[in-house]
Amino acid sequence: MQIESILRQVPLFASLESDEISILAQCVNPVSLEPGEILFNENEPGSSLFVIIEGELDVIKSLGTQEERILQIGGPGNFIGEMSMFDRQGLRVAAARARTPVRLLEMSHANLNALLHRQPDLAFEVLRILSLRLQDTDNAVISDLQEKNRQLAQAYAELKAAQEQIIEKERMERELQVARQIQESILPDRLPQLTAFDLGALMKPARAVGGDLYDVIPLRGDKIAIVLGDVSDKGVPAAIFMALTSSLIRAESHHNVPPAKVLQNVNRHLLGMNAYGLFVTLVYGILDCRERTFTYVRAGHEIPLFFTPDGKAVALEPGQGQALGLLDTVELEERTLSILPGGCLVLFSDGATDAVDPQGERFLHERLTQSVIEHRSLPAQECCEKVLQDIEAFQGTASQADDIALMIICGK
Repeated sequence: MQIESILRQVPLFASLESDEISILAQCVNPVSLEPGEILFNENEPGSSLFVIIEGELDVIKSLGTQEERILQIGGPGNFIGEMSMFDRQGLRVAAARARTPVRLLEMSHANLNALLHRQPDLAFEVLRILSLRLQDTDNAVISDLQEKNRQLAQAYAELKAAQEQIIEKERMERELQVARQIQESILPDRLPQLTAFDLGALMKPARAVGGDLYDVIPLRGDKIAIVLGDVSDKGVPAAIFMALTSSLIRAESHHNVPPAKVLQNVNRHLLGMNAYGLFVTLVYGILDCRERTFTYVRAGHEIPLFFTPDGKAVALEPGQGQALGLLDTVELEERTLSILPGGCLVLFSDGATDAVDPQGERFLHERLTQSVIEHRSLPAQECCEKVLQDIEAFQGTASQADDIALMIICGK
């Protein structure tokens, strides 16, 4: 009686008379499944259908493959497994797997066929349910295809945008590479060979291009203009301002005027070309190869390091000097040094002393001074390179925060 009571609650059999329910109860077998258990697999022979009494079953297409898709979630009152009746080879068209603990009643296709012959109206109900189920499946497939098309369209748009970004990035990298080559061409490709002095210089930008500069400009009468500077900011704006400053210094240095006058003229020009609000600090001086002197001005820049022939570090007076590009009038105080054989003058940008290690500790003037002392017996260019190596070793894995420029003038 319990099975008859259960069958009366199944919508498909609700219209059957009591005697038909009694016959049907004799033809079904109870089946139980645990979650995840397979009731049947796709493409295996099927000779029965199942009515779900409790729990839920997933009807799955292409189980265990990348194309796996749930066609239907069957609950109490639903029946599954009837489609193999209509397949010529009697094969299951999908798999069924328990989503929850499930109780079912199994009926053979032969018993169902006999029932449909006795109750022809029941066949229409089966067809109606199958039609609705197929309609739901078709709608699900269409919805799935629409979603896949949407995802493909989105993926295509994202791919197109990513490709455009890559092209733009490559274009910018090419432009930065050209900018770097132009900047390197502005710096001297070689330093002059002098009888009284040995020169060394280098510049390492923090980015593709930088705002530090150095230059060596031949003048009349065995004199050479020496300049090392640092533009505020970094990157492309600083590099452009650096190129502008370098060109102005070269143009003004040939007027055979004192260093202070050269930078005052440069400052006047920069004020009319500085919409970006940048400024530049500089050490600019004239190296007299006959007199072995260096007459210079310091425009807000780092105070150079000076070493006597016996290797002693001498603190230079700061003197008066203001950065270029900010004020209408800059006060610049000229000073003169004698660089005797064995003596050494080091010009540098603050990127050298402000370099930090992974813990945030700065390199500072003390380490820079000690590095020069350790390597000053080398030729000036090699000494520059060794000092830079010491700075880079100190930085370790920390990134370079600022451009680094170094110039060493050694008496010989």
